[in-house]
Amino acid sequence: MTTPIQPALDGTVPVASVSNSHRQAEDYEAWLAEVWPKFIAVAATGRTFTCYQVADENRLSDPPNPQAHWGRLMTLLRDEGYIRTAGWACSDRPTTHHSGVRTWKGTAAARREAAA
Repeated sequence: MTTPIQPALDGTVPVASVSNSHRQAEDYEAWLAEVWPKFIAVAATGRTFTCYQVADENRLSDPPNPQAHWGRLMTLLRDEGYIRTAGWACSDRPTTHHSGVRTWKGTAAARREAAA
């Protein structure tokens, strides 16, 4: 869904600028193919991270349904054995007002996947 561009008072239409942080994928499978390798790479480092940190650092697009699909991605990565829960932290996402979010850490399976 795109937001209409409001013409200026002189009648000109400004060029729409879409930052990477505000891109939204229209297809879940295509979005998953885009973000999956980035999360595997971060998991392979062994550092503790939040979902938003990885998305922000890699300027990943939002999924078709951000409220559900980010969490689903993390569940898929956990179920596949690439990440495990590491604890909780305050979110860096500007719209969350520092609410608590789960932190994740990569597993040996993620390190093997990145080495392959």
